Amino acid sequence: MKKITIAVDGFSSTGKSTLARQLASALNYVYVDSGAMYRAVTLFAIQNNMIVQEEIDTGKLVQALPEIKIEFKKNESGSGSHIFLNDQDVENQIRNLHVSKYVSAVDKIPEERAKLVKQQQEMGKKQGVVMDGRDIGTVVFPDAELKIFMTASVEVRAQRRYDELIETGEKAGFEEVLKNIEERDFLDTTREDSPLIKAEDAVEIDNSELTVEEQFNIVLELAGNRIAAAD
Repeated sequence: MKKITIAVDGFSSTGKSTLARQLASALNYVYVDSGAMYRAVTLFAIQNNMIVQEEIDTGKLVQALPEIKIEFKKNESGSGSHIFLNDQDVENQIRNLHVSKYVSAVDKIPEERAKLVKQQQEMGKKQGVVMDGRDIGTVVFPDAELKIFMTASVEVRAQRRYDELIETGEKAGFEEVLKNIEERDFLDTTREDSPLIKAEDAVEIDNSELTVEEQFNIVLELAGNRIAAAD
């Protein structure tokens, strides 16, 4: 049976990673969280004092790009993978609100995006991959056999993100999280380089009122149809 490439794009906190992981597991495909890669670069910038007075030292970060090594490795349970930044497991560190605050601004740097897009394309060369992000169906894999574009109301997404942060023990206020989501939406959709847009041939899914299981079943059926058509 031929393996295909599946691109999952959409707004922040729409559950792209959850869906992509489920799909990759069900199909026995490789899963790549492209958003985690951009978060890892953002964490690197924070750790190396490249963000001063709310401004990113773009020149310094671009100069340091060759020093940044990003890998996905199986976690200890073997049930998934964690992201490593220069051989350090940063899976939990990249998820905090501080990184979220700056990731969209770091995403706008053309040199950084070029570096990560090249890595992502290499990961998908053998196909049989599910990758989620903001520009997978439009830039990374424009020829992907199945493209999903996920959306939900900003209030629903903010509540999901808030619950997630509280569960991990991070102190956060709902209004702060809502503002962060709105700011990320604006930056993601208005940046000059690879803005967040729905690919013309993408299937849009608004999961504001869908359960995780309902959403998964819809996309799994879509994937099954595309795989059958590819044979």
